[in-house]
Parts: sequence; structure tokens; C-alpha cells
Amino acid sequence: MSKPDKYVGIHNDINGGMTTIGKIIRDAWVFELLPESETCEGWNLAGIDSLLQKVNAEWDKYGCLVSHLPPNLRERHERIHGTALETARAAGWSGEHETDDEE
Repeated sequence: MSKPDKYVGIHNDINGGMTTIGKIIRDAWVFELLPESETCEGWNLAGIDSLLQKVNAEWDKYGCLVSHLPPNLRERHERIHGTALETARAAGWSGEHETDDEE
């Protein structure tokens, strides 16, 4: 089976959107690179990669640390990522697979 050439959209993604692409999209919302209504459904991987570069450039301004974000961005980050965690957990995601190799 071949990889899909279009992204399914953050609301249709596995694990309630708790994926690498989902994080990129949520961070793009935090930095207002995308409106929060943009799910990136139908985007090709080049578009996602371009978004990643923009998100990384924003994070670089703050040393890649949430604690270095100005209050308005920190509050938006907490809201967006907090809501995503609640939604994913309600859908059965636990995050355990991300720490399986740390034993």
C-alpha cells in the first residue's frame, strides 16, 4: 500500500491529531500562520513541509521553549494544545506509544 499524497486533515488524523503533522498545524495556529479553522485537509506534503519551515522559524525566535513565549502566545499555546490533549484523550489516545522506547 502506498503512502497517501494528501493529508487527511487534523480532525481526521489518527490519535486525535496527536501526530507530527498535527503538532505542526497546532503550532501554526499558535503563531497565527494559519487560522484555527484551517485543518490542512487535502494539503500535499510539500505544503506541510513549507508550513513546518515557517513554524520552526517562529520557534527559533523563542529558543524553542514555551516558557520563552510572550504571554499572548503562551496563553494561545496552552489553549490550543490543551484542547487537543483533552480531545485526543477522550478519543482514547493516551500518549503511551510516544514513550514506549524510554524503558
